Amino acid sequence: MTQTRKRLGDLLVEAGLITQDQLHSALKEKSSGQKLGDVLLQKGYITEQQLIEVLEFQLGIPHVSLYRFPFDTKLFSLVSKEYAKRNLLIPLKRDGEKLYIAMADPMDFYALDDLRLSTGFQIEAAIATKDDILRAIQKYYDTDEGFEELLGETSVPQETVEEDKITDQDSPIVRLVNQIISDAVTQKASDIHIDPQETKVVIRNRVDGVLRVERVLPKHMQSVLTARIKIMANLDITEHRTPQDGRIKINLDFHPVDLRVASLPTIYGEKMVLRILDLGSSLNDINQLGFNKLNLQRFMNMIEKPTGIVLITGPTGSGKSSTLYAALNRLNSEEVNIITVEDPVEYQLEGINQIQVNPNVGMTFAAGLRSILRQDPNIIMVGEIRDKETVEIAIRASLTGHLVLSTIHTNDSISTITRLMDMGVEPFLLASSLSGIVAQRLVRRVCRDCSKEQIPTKREIEIFAKRGMTIQSINRGKGCSSCNMTGYKGRIAIHEILVLNDEMKRVIMNGEAFTGLRDLAVKNKTIFLIDDGLLKVKQGLTTTEEILRVAIPE
Repeated sequence: MTQTRKRLGDLLVEAGLITQDQLHSALKEKSSGQKLGDVLLQKGYITEQQLIEVLEFQLGIPHVSLYRFPFDTKLFSLVSKEYAKRNLLIPLKRDGEKLYIAMADPMDFYALDDLRLSTGFQIEAAIATKDDILRAIQKYYDTDEGFEELLGETSVPQETVEEDKITDQDSPIVRLVNQIISDAVTQKASDIHIDPQETKVVIRNRVDGVLRVERVLPKHMQSVLTARIKIMANLDITEHRTPQDGRIKINLDFHPVDLRVASLPTIYGEKMVLRILDLGSSLNDINQLGFNKLNLQRFMNMIEKPTGIVLITGPTGSGKSSTLYAALNRLNSEEVNIITVEDPVEYQLEGINQIQVNPNVGMTFAAGLRSILRQDPNIIMVGEIRDKETVEIAIRASLTGHLVLSTIHTNDSISTITRLMDMGVEPFLLASSLSGIVAQRLVRRVCRDCSKEQIPTKREIEIFAKRGMTIQSINRGKGCSSCNMTGYKGRIAIHEILVLNDEMKRVIMNGEAFTGLRDLAVKNKTIFLIDDGLLKVKQGLTTTEEILRVAIPE
């Protein structure tokens, strides 16, 4: 009797991992040739680990975790790094005539046949997550091979760094820099920090908002390392006394990666920070930003008004740009003219005119804004409001029938109004032009693969009670291979949206005390940062520690 194999979608629904509606929407969006599992992962309905466990059951193929797996490194000579990366597989061990390999897609028969022919072994496949395989390839293939000669070299003054040493694609320093960047991209890091210290150079990656030491290099490699990065970013390699900014565009494994480079002279040499802008990221959909229903409704109402200023506020690295771009993406259509002034232009959006600020030739935010107004725009986006001149032109633009979107650095939505007044903006102008303010922070998300329910502590129950909420259970990650033992994977945003109504505008115009504004905000059912955060803890998305790290309880 032949046993019919159940379809993947049905198995996932049976296991309670997705709903029937989610399955239908994924099947509707699936293009020909695309796998259902990939669509579900892309939409965030399931994690890779959950998919693998169901596939293991469906296909009868075991799954393997590569975290701390005892690899036989001699086998890596059988499969080249390029082939392993392209087909997402890695050799695990050999047993007589059998070669065991881990694959992201064990149904890839072409790859299996290729391997059988090229190695002469019988191939036994196991399933592993795509991230796991890429991390293992990155870690074990040609690790530090050829870097010994670099490590053994003596110090070289930066002026005498040989040109071919830092431009020849096969030279060790070029490969080292490529590996540092490639490691960071594999880990989904947002920044790479190269910190010169007295006796060493420390390389740290910021993953999910937290810095982690990646590797420590000897001090004498500092000059060639910074020279190589400067050459890639078209910076002046002879200038070490002033800060410099540049940009690197490279292709890593057929995937475009854009890096913003900033160098800063410190007492032990130049500190370099490379901000990774992943052009393949799909964070341009407002519905994926983590707004709760009420906040999403309010944000949509604000950006769909034809005039007024909408400000997004928060510290560096709190996802302000992503929210701005998501709003622009939503508003972008053939009927409207959208122009932006940015410093620098981070993501290029089709159908939007983006201007890069260049103070060296007098192209400042204010100058750019002035000239934009002669270009008949409907929507203007200003990268950042830094001075009185920029804010005044932005207000004038909004009063003459334009929608203006921008960012500003303040702690919360109400303190933004005081900050604008400090800049010298007249209260009546502010009251008549400002539509609303969005304060935003990013918090780490509990890893969905190792999340476990726990009873909240007494302190947590108190924190919730203070905000008028109750809490029965809290989700925490205990640490697994897919979250690198941290218990967190990925980040979500928490928001505070202040919509200015007529009463608030009157308080601003009359110059009354700002405590009045807070009371009106509470009356207007404003969800403050801490409240939105605690609601997300209640949904099991993050933890109380993460919320208290970014939002101050009153």
